[in-house]
Amino acid sequence: MKTIQLYLLAILSGLLLTFAWFPHGWIPLIFIGFVPLLLVEKNIAANPEKYRRTLLFTCSYLTFFIWNVLTTWWVKNASFGGAAMAILANSLLMTLVFIIYHRVKKRIGEKWDYIILCSFWITWEFFHLDWDLSWPWLTLGNVFADTRSWIQWYEYTGVFGGGLWVLVANCIIASCFVKTANMFKFQFNKRKAIALICWLILPIIGSFLIFANLPVAGTDESKLVDVVAIQPNIDPYNEKFTGPVEEQVKKMLTLAAEKTDSNTAYILFPETALPDEIWETEWKENSGIQLLDTFINKYPNLKIIIGASTAKFYGPNEKRSATARKFTRDEAYYDSYNTALQLDKSGTIQVYHKSKLVPGVEKLPFPFIFRFLDKLALDLGGTTGSLGTQEDRGVFKAPDGKTKAAPVICYESIYGEYVGAYIHNGANFIAIITNDGWWGDTPGYKQHLKYGALRAIETRRWIARSANTGISCFITPAGEIQQETKWWVPVAIKGKIEMGSTLTFYTRYGDYIARIAMYLSLFLIIYSWLIRFRIIKK
Repeated sequence: MKTIQLYLLAILSGLLLTFAWFPHGWIPLIFIGFVPLLLVEKNIAANPEKYRRTLLFTCSYLTFFIWNVLTTWWVKNASFGGAAMAILANSLLMTLVFIIYHRVKKRIGEKWDYIILCSFWITWEFFHLDWDLSWPWLTLGNVFADTRSWIQWYEYTGVFGGGLWVLVANCIIASCFVKTANMFKFQFNKRKAIALICWLILPIIGSFLIFANLPVAGTDESKLVDVVAIQPNIDPYNEKFTGPVEEQVKKMLTLAAEKTDSNTAYILFPETALPDEIWETEWKENSGIQLLDTFINKYPNLKIIIGASTAKFYGPNEKRSATARKFTRDEAYYDSYNTALQLDKSGTIQVYHKSKLVPGVEKLPFPFIFRFLDKLALDLGGTTGSLGTQEDRGVFKAPDGKTKAAPVICYESIYGEYVGAYIHNGANFIAIITNDGWWGDTPGYKQHLKYGALRAIETRRWIARSANTGISCFITPAGEIQQETKWWVPVAIKGKIEMGSTLTFYTRYGDYIARIAMYLSLFLIIYSWLIRFRIIKK
């Protein structure tokens, strides 16, 4: 093939991956999205003397750049620089994974071809969940968030099961292209056709069977509680962090009063609904919390879960966290947090600090290198710089101990195993509080909502979601979205949700597919090194 043809294939791969992604894509395209790029790799591997050494890098980067920029361009509405860095860096990281796959395959042989690709890609996605540049928005298994009837088996596999489904299908199709002379010809034999059909169809059939046997959502009266979710629609750019806090809280409580009665167990307010930084030793002095306490006293069993910007002061001899920052004029230190609070009639305020932080927005990546950039971090929560976190996934307990809520703040809802840890700690339902107004009316907030719905399937827990500007809703354990609100409309919604207690296979064992892929990748890399240094032969 000519070089221009390889570039066109790379472009085609990027477009297929993009057009598979929701909310406007056609999901089945994901099963062929990698095929053109794999043909590029096949051509270059078969004719190394014909092409320059950097060609595979430029072709694969082109594919992944197109996919990233056309799928996550909306990040620019929050920060153009942040979007540019996220898109360029994520494209580069994907490219490096593909290049490593090519080199290891070249070293250990074609028979390992697609085993290498699947294990390396899933390992990369797993690694991408838990480091300073974590941005797993395009984890392959997320693509099915808009076709949840296909993936009810995520309660066993999580999103990495979906990723494996996608990769193997692409590999089967790519394996049908056989080299003839100077080109690759498509030859689809019966064995591969049967394998592909079974691989694509059986998971969908299994999903429908699982769905058909699920208990009907919300029918166990003994486990139902009334929950109200508030969508106040406070402009995050021009009002939220500059307007009077008391007026914002009154606006939210006015909405809440429309739906709250003596049976209401929980009210959810969105992320940073209390935007003024509150010192965690001075809760009762805060005027917003005083208004909330007054409202709670009107109802017998009410608990309020609300987002807040908070801060903790460190005494002279107190051990400081790695994120502690120094006051300007003295030696005192403090931490800032993106926080969820639970208020109730007991007078005790339960606190959870957001711990999956948005890189470059709430967290300075690699602070030992980039500490000088700390003060340049984008202000998206009432504070600047790296926020503090906490180790455990704390759950909010009702005073009577009968219900426990998982307080999941915004970005945290895209991490499956992470959310599962709340369930391990006894959470009966998931309370997602978020803002989502930073991105404007773009695909971003729609994708964020539906990624959260995957958590319902994985854990078989109800979700109540409060978003500042939309979308607020309730989500059943099957991932079905109920009472979905409109974008940029102030509203309160009320629903009955069922408290869960069982643990799914995925909740028990987490991302075991990714861990298997990681160990297999390690073996393949070691094996390739042994071949390279001629310790063993192919």
